[in-house]
Amino acid sequence: MSQQQPVNTILEDWNRLEQETATKIILPCNGSLAWAIGVVNLYPFETPEEFFAASDKVWLALPEEDWQQAFDSHPRIGEHKAKAATAQSLKWSAGEQSAANPDEATQAALAAANKEYEQKFGRIFIVCASGRSAAEMLAILQARLANDPATELKEAAEQQRQITQIRLRKWLGVA
Repeated sequence: MSQQQPVNTILEDWNRLEQETATKIILPCNGSLAWAIGVVNLYPFETPEEFFAASDKVWLALPEEDWQQAFDSHPRIGEHKAKAATAQSLKWSAGEQSAANPDEATQAALAAANKEYEQKFGRIFIVCASGRSAAEMLAILQARLANDPATELKEAAEQQRQITQIRLRKWLGVA
Protein backbone atom coordinates (compact mmCIF):
# COMPACT_ATOMS: atom_id res chain seq x y z
CA MET A 1 0.00 0.00 0.00
CA SER A 2 1.26 3.45 -0.83
CA GLN A 3 2.40 5.70 2.01
CA GLN A 4 0.14 8.48 0.73
CA GLN A 5 -3.07 6.53 1.41
CA PRO A 6 -4.09 6.17 5.05
CA VAL A 7 -5.21 2.70 6.08
CA ASN A 8 -8.96 2.31 6.40
CA THR A 9 -9.29 0.18 9.52
CA ILE A 10 -12.93 -0.75 8.82
CA LEU A 11 -11.96 -2.12 5.41
CA GLU A 12 -8.86 -3.75 6.84
CA ASP A 13 -10.90 -5.52 9.54
CA TRP A 14 -13.61 -6.52 7.04
CA ASN A 15 -10.97 -8.01 4.72
CA ARG A 16 -10.07 -10.47 7.51
CA LEU A 17 -13.60 -11.73 8.09
CA GLU A 18 -14.79 -15.09 6.84
CA GLN A 19 -16.85 -14.82 3.67
CA GLU A 20 -20.31 -15.43 5.15
CA THR A 21 -19.85 -12.71 7.78
CA ALA A 22 -18.30 -10.29 5.29
CA THR A 23 -21.27 -10.85 2.95
CA LYS A 24 -23.83 -10.14 5.69
CA ILE A 25 -22.04 -6.94 6.65
CA ILE A 26 -22.06 -5.36 3.19
CA LEU A 27 -25.46 -6.68 2.04
CA PRO A 28 -27.38 -3.61 3.39
CA CYS A 29 -25.24 -1.36 1.18
CA ASN A 30 -26.96 -2.78 -1.91
CA GLY A 31 -29.61 -5.40 -1.11
CA SER A 32 -28.58 -7.97 -3.73
CA LEU A 33 -27.10 -11.13 -2.24
CA ALA A 34 -25.40 -11.93 -5.56
CA TRP A 35 -23.74 -8.49 -5.47
CA ALA A 36 -22.52 -8.98 -1.89
CA ILE A 37 -21.16 -12.46 -2.64
CA GLY A 38 -19.52 -11.19 -5.83
CA VAL A 39 -17.75 -8.38 -3.99
CA VAL A 40 -16.63 -10.68 -1.18
CA ASN A 41 -15.27 -13.12 -3.77
CA LEU A 42 -12.88 -10.34 -4.85
CA TYR A 43 -11.57 -9.36 -1.42
CA PRO A 44 -9.21 -8.40 0.21
CA PHE A 45 -9.02 -4.79 -1.00
CA GLU A 46 -6.10 -2.52 -0.22
CA THR A 47 -7.95 0.78 -0.57
CA PRO A 48 -11.53 2.02 -0.44
CA GLU A 49 -11.18 3.08 -4.08
CA GLU A 50 -10.32 -0.50 -5.09
CA PHE A 51 -13.35 -1.68 -3.08
CA PHE A 52 -15.66 0.88 -4.73
CA ALA A 53 -14.44 -0.10 -8.20
CA ALA A 54 -15.02 -3.79 -7.45
CA SER A 55 -18.54 -2.99 -6.26
CA ASP A 56 -19.33 -1.25 -9.55
CA LYS A 57 -17.79 -4.06 -11.61
CA VAL A 58 -19.84 -6.73 -9.82
CA TRP A 59 -23.05 -4.66 -9.92
CA LEU A 60 -22.87 -3.92 -13.63
CA ALA A 61 -22.24 -7.59 -14.47
CA LEU A 62 -25.30 -8.90 -12.61
CA PRO A 63 -28.43 -10.06 -14.40
CA GLU A 64 -31.74 -8.21 -14.05
CA GLU A 65 -33.05 -10.62 -11.36
CA ASP A 66 -30.21 -9.65 -9.03
CA TRP A 67 -30.79 -5.96 -9.74
CA GLN A 68 -34.45 -6.54 -8.84
CA GLN A 69 -33.42 -8.00 -5.47
CA ALA A 70 -31.54 -4.77 -4.74
CA PHE A 71 -34.49 -2.65 -5.91
CA ASP A 72 -36.79 -4.62 -3.58
CA SER A 73 -34.64 -3.61 -0.61
CA HIS A 74 -35.82 0.01 -0.91
CA PRO A 75 -39.02 1.59 0.33
CA ARG A 76 -41.03 3.63 -2.14
CA ILE A 77 -40.07 7.29 -2.21
CA GLY A 78 -42.01 8.88 0.64
CA GLU A 79 -42.58 5.56 2.47
CA HIS A 80 -40.73 3.64 5.16
CA LYS A 81 -41.36 -0.03 4.32
CA ALA A 82 -39.68 -2.17 1.69
CA LYS A 83 -40.48 -5.51 0.09
CA ALA A 84 -37.25 -7.06 1.41
CA ALA A 85 -34.79 -4.96 3.40
CA THR A 86 -32.42 -5.24 6.31
CA ALA A 87 -32.84 -2.90 9.28
CA GLN A 88 -29.65 -1.08 8.26
CA SER A 89 -30.86 -0.64 4.70
CA LEU A 90 -34.15 0.87 5.92
CA LYS A 91 -32.25 3.18 8.27
CA TRP A 92 -30.06 4.39 5.39
CA SER A 93 -33.11 4.84 3.15
CA ALA A 94 -34.81 6.97 5.79
CA GLY A 95 -31.71 9.14 6.05
CA GLU A 96 -31.37 9.41 2.28
CA GLN A 97 -34.98 10.54 1.95
CA SER A 98 -34.89 12.83 5.00
CA ALA A 99 -34.36 15.99 2.93
CA ALA A 100 -37.52 15.23 0.95
CA ASN A 101 -39.98 16.42 3.61
CA PRO A 102 -43.04 16.41 1.31
CA ASP A 103 -46.18 18.42 1.98
CA GLU A 104 -49.54 16.65 1.60
CA ALA A 105 -49.99 17.59 -2.05
CA THR A 106 -46.49 16.41 -2.99
CA GLN A 107 -46.97 13.24 -0.94
CA ALA A 108 -50.19 12.50 -2.84
CA ALA A 109 -48.53 13.25 -6.19
CA LEU A 110 -45.60 10.95 -5.29
CA ALA A 111 -47.99 8.16 -4.33
CA ALA A 112 -49.87 8.51 -7.65
CA ALA A 113 -46.68 8.70 -9.71
CA ASN A 114 -45.18 5.72 -7.81
CA LYS A 115 -48.30 3.69 -8.64
CA GLU A 116 -48.14 4.69 -12.31
CA TYR A 117 -44.42 3.81 -12.44
CA GLU A 118 -45.01 0.40 -10.84
CA GLN A 119 -47.82 -0.37 -13.28
CA LYS A 120 -45.65 0.58 -16.25
CA PHE A 121 -42.33 -0.99 -15.19
CA GLY A 122 -43.30 -3.69 -12.66
CA ARG A 123 -41.02 -2.46 -9.88
CA ILE A 124 -40.68 0.47 -7.52
CA PHE A 125 -39.08 3.72 -8.64
CA ILE A 126 -35.40 3.88 -7.66
CA VAL A 127 -33.65 7.23 -7.37
CA CYS A 128 -30.57 8.33 -5.46
CA ALA A 129 -32.52 10.52 -3.01
CA SER A 130 -29.62 11.93 -0.99
CA GLY A 131 -30.01 15.68 -0.68
CA ARG A 132 -33.02 15.86 -3.01
CA SER A 133 -36.33 17.45 -2.12
CA ALA A 134 -39.62 15.65 -2.60
CA ALA A 135 -40.45 18.02 -5.44
CA GLU A 136 -37.15 17.18 -7.18
CA MET A 137 -37.77 13.46 -6.81
CA LEU A 138 -41.34 13.85 -8.10
CA ALA A 139 -40.04 15.72 -11.17
CA ILE A 140 -37.44 13.00 -11.81
CA LEU A 141 -40.06 10.27 -11.40
CA GLN A 142 -42.45 12.01 -13.79
CA ALA A 143 -39.70 12.50 -16.37
CA ARG A 144 -38.60 8.87 -16.15
CA LEU A 145 -42.16 7.68 -16.78
CA ALA A 146 -41.49 8.64 -20.42
CA ASN A 147 -38.64 6.08 -20.68
CA ASP A 148 -39.03 2.79 -22.49
CA PRO A 149 -38.53 -0.31 -20.26
CA ALA A 150 -34.93 -1.02 -21.35
CA THR A 151 -33.82 2.59 -20.84
CA GLU A 152 -35.56 2.75 -17.49
CA LEU A 153 -33.98 -0.49 -16.28
CA LYS A 154 -30.53 0.93 -17.06
CA GLU A 155 -31.42 4.19 -15.28
CA ALA A 156 -32.73 2.34 -12.21
CA ALA A 157 -29.54 0.23 -12.13
CA GLU A 158 -27.41 3.39 -12.34
CA GLN A 159 -29.37 4.99 -9.50
CA GLN A 160 -28.86 1.81 -7.43
CA ARG A 161 -25.13 1.91 -8.22
CA GLN A 162 -24.97 5.49 -6.91
CA ILE A 163 -26.91 4.57 -3.76
CA THR A 164 -24.56 1.64 -3.17
CA GLN A 165 -21.51 3.86 -3.52
CA ILE A 166 -22.93 6.35 -0.99
CA ARG A 167 -23.70 3.57 1.47
CA LEU A 168 -20.29 1.96 1.08
CA ARG A 169 -18.69 5.35 1.78
CA LYS A 170 -20.88 5.84 4.88
CA TRP A 171 -20.01 2.36 6.11
CA LEU A 172 -16.29 2.94 5.64
CA GLY A 173 -16.43 6.50 6.99
CA VAL A 174 -15.05 7.88 3.72
CA ALA A 175 -16.33 11.27 2.55
